[in-house]
Amino acid sequence: MKSKFILLGTFITITLFSGCNGSDNGTISKKETVLSVIHGRKSVRSFIKDRPVSDEDAKTLVKAGMAAPSGKDTRPWEFIIINNRDILDKLAEELPTAKMLSQAPMAIVVCGDTTKSSYWYLDCSAATQNILLTAEALDLGAVWTAAYPYPDRMGTVSKNVNLPSHILPLVVIPVGYPMGPQSVKDKYDEKKVHMDKW
Repeated sequence: MKSKFILLGTFITITLFSGCNGSDNGTISKKETVLSVIHGRKSVRSFIKDRPVSDEDAKTLVKAGMAAPSGKDTRPWEFIIINNRDILDKLAEELPTAKMLSQAPMAIVVCGDTTKSSYWYLDCSAATQNILLTAEALDLGAVWTAAYPYPDRMGTVSKNVNLPSHILPLVVIPVGYPMGPQSVKDKYDEKKVHMDKW
């Protein structure tokens, strides 16, 4: 009887494992990987302050940002990686929706070059989403905190990171390792889906 339970347990384990991998050869498909990251993304607002983000991960994040689509391929984005504790704390103090910067070991400011595109904020929004998804894939936490279109917030960011007048900040993204477990929201709403016509 005991051997039957062992065999049944082994069968269930193998079945579940192969089901999780999504294919007969034990590899996870591109579809599963991408959807897992998209649906697993969450806004993280608390970080382990003394655990820095590596330079390699920071580069991976901005490289992902630069892989975003861009109208007429103008690529108007500019990225500022902030590791300086004084700057992070100053931004946390002055930005009303970015208080978590006081815990974050790093931030990325996504900016747009207004001389390259009048729709820079659209391309930079796509770049921001790529960064947020990549943070999830790297087991990092991140959150979108808006600078644009608020003149006071934009002025605060521009002043603290010394932006030239033609470069405008879209968002400040606090980045770090999440403090404790973070929950994911299921945002799917059938009522917001329309077929062919409204």
